[in-house]
Amino acid sequence: VETEAYVGFKDPASHACRGMTPRNEVMFGEPGYAYVYITYGIHHCLNLVTEREGYPAAVLIRALEPGDGVELMKKRRGRRKLKDLTSGPAKLCQVLGIGRGLNGADLCSDLIFVQDRGEVARRIVSSSRIGIKEGKDKKWRFFVDGNEFVSR
Repeated sequence: VETEAYVGFKDPASHACRGMTPRNEVMFGEPGYAYVYITYGIHHCLNLVTEREGYPAAVLIRALEPGDGVELMKKRRGRRKLKDLTSGPAKLCQVLGIGRGLNGADLCSDLIFVQDRGEVARRIVSSSRIGIKEGKDKKWRFFVDGNEFVSR
């Protein structure tokens, strides 16, 4: 229900803006792979690599609407409120059990599987990205308007 795009070498908020490093090398690979990194030293964030090999771009999954497995999600997060489970990139990684071990995983594998379920959002809105210092002028945050699971 909420994503942010990070595109190319000229996007100052992208992990790839200063070139390839061991941390971000997955972003430079083929599309269709998970780029998982740690932020603030403890929280994992899931990104989907989207562009051709050699051109770094990924979409951060900021929030999801919980579906199957809600009881396990509540247990992993230590929360009872449905809204508190996946309304943020670190929260959703925690409840889905996503960690650095999935960095570089094929998004159509047994480890992690991402698919279009054919659901049509009511209204998609774009805005500035959240939690960055540079590149705020880009309206590359996309979310379902009015969805209670959007992070902010």
